[in-house]
Amino acid sequence: MSKPHIVALGGTSRPESATGRALARCLAIADEAGARTTLLTGEAINFPPYELCDPAPQGNIAQFVEVLRSADAVIIGSPGYHGTLSGLVKNALDHVELLRGDDRAYFDRMPVGMVATAGGWQAAVSTMGALRTVVHALRGWPTPLGVAINMGADGDPLADAESQLRMMVGQILWFLER
Repeated sequence: MSKPHIVALGGTSRPESATGRALARCLAIADEAGARTTLLTGEAINFPPYELCDPAPQGNIAQFVEVLRSADAVIIGSPGYHGTLSGLVKNALDHVELLRGDDRAYFDRMPVGMVATAGGWQAAVSTMGALRTVVHALRGWPTPLGVAINMGADGDPLADAESQLRMMVGQILWFLER
């Protein structure tokens, strides 16, 4: 496969959220390895609530769906809100339902990395578990390593997670080479 397309989605509505920065770092690592990358965060995933009977997607929802159709791999990141993924990220993932009729439905046969950030380990780890459950439901193949980041830790938590982010992106790239 030449120049795989890796899409990262998640974060918050704030442009410089910790989760958004972690996703951007993952894509920078993938870019260094020769991948094509797209980051979907903030307004790019801030959609009205998903309704199963919605008509054909328009605007930024249609762009979101087209980007996911072109993806070879996905990285999902969510802040831990009250012990689970944020409503913004969950709603964006609910819109993946729009891929149900595609030849490759949802994230079928696709490696999916996960990043969870929170102000403590408990919320970061439980958010990671919730992300894995959603990825399985969307037929994705979760990477063995998901990265939970305690943003309440001393120092620079994103810098401290660098080796784990590199390992997770490496697992995605390894899967794509197979």
